[in-house]
Amino acid sequence: MVTTAEPPSTTTAATQPPPAGQKPTRPRVLSGVKPSGSPHLGNYLGAIKRWVDAQDQYDNFFCVVDLHAITEDQDPANMARLTREVAGLYFAAGLDPKKSTVFVQSHVPAHAELGWLLNCVTPMGWLERMTQYKDKAAKQGDNRERISVGLFDYPVLMAADILLYQAHYVPVGDDQRQHVELTRDVAERFNRLFGPTFVVPEALIGESGARIMGLSDPTKKMSKSEDLPGQSIGIFDDPSDIRKAIMRATTDSQRDIVFDESRPGIYNLLTIFEVLSGESRPAIEARFEDKGYGDFKKALAELVLDSLAPIQARYKQLMTSGELEHLLREGAERAAPVANETLRHVKNALGFLVS
Repeated sequence: MVTTAEPPSTTTAATQPPPAGQKPTRPRVLSGVKPSGSPHLGNYLGAIKRWVDAQDQYDNFFCVVDLHAITEDQDPANMARLTREVAGLYFAAGLDPKKSTVFVQSHVPAHAELGWLLNCVTPMGWLERMTQYKDKAAKQGDNRERISVGLFDYPVLMAADILLYQAHYVPVGDDQRQHVELTRDVAERFNRLFGPTFVVPEALIGESGARIMGLSDPTKKMSKSEDLPGQSIGIFDDPSDIRKAIMRATTDSQRDIVFDESRPGIYNLLTIFEVLSGESRPAIEARFEDKGYGDFKKALAELVLDSLAPIQARYKQLMTSGELEHLLREGAERAAPVANETLRHVKNALGFLVS
């Protein structure tokens, strides 16, 4: 754990706002998923399952980062639906509201306010080096009339998300490592210019399954936005569609079923099996030593379906009972005092007249 300063007053037991000045009893984590498409298996395995499995180890804050969703073209008619889908998956997958504070980012206004304050201490050159901005801008044809300022600037908002809660660790996929490094730079710069204010966080990246790739093209990350049939498995897809996508998944012309990163198709499928089963790599390779791809894919399909069935059942209950809205409201009520306390400390450090 790396810090440059004691937080202004941190944080919480997992279920209650803290008394003023109380230190966290466990290291704090914060992470989130953007509601820019229906949740898929990559979201679950690369992020949410990891949060669930580790939620007893940390003081947990998990949000649906809806403010990030509007940095690119977003259909307003789908925005609320997708936000509810991602939030519903959080709870259906096993996040416990008694152990984790779960909320929607825009329900805590301090995120946007701290984002603006950090904009004013973040050099533009740092943002111009961000590879994800370059990649996403290229997909839009580098048309300056189409690319929003938000797309360029969203790493600062991500830094605000993390720093608001004085998070020690940020569970993210490997593709987000650069953004956490930027957050560290912003925190260190602020602390140097205005005095000890922020914990400097570290990225927490899983050894396996941190980046689940697509099934049709395993050289690209699994994404609902990729216009490739069978590229992703939606968490709420019909079982027959899930089975079909796995059976048609790209492999190669070789026969042995082993973890070989030079063979991206079979390596990706084996990684999915590893994360869902919890088995070691040697055990998985031994299990399928004399099997063909067809047998392996059938076993993987059954494992995926068995793993998703209870999540789908719990999700349906949440979405029809009104329980989801209640849980999100409670989560925002717990998150806001922590965020507002950090924001007040930041504004004091910057010289604002704080009421």
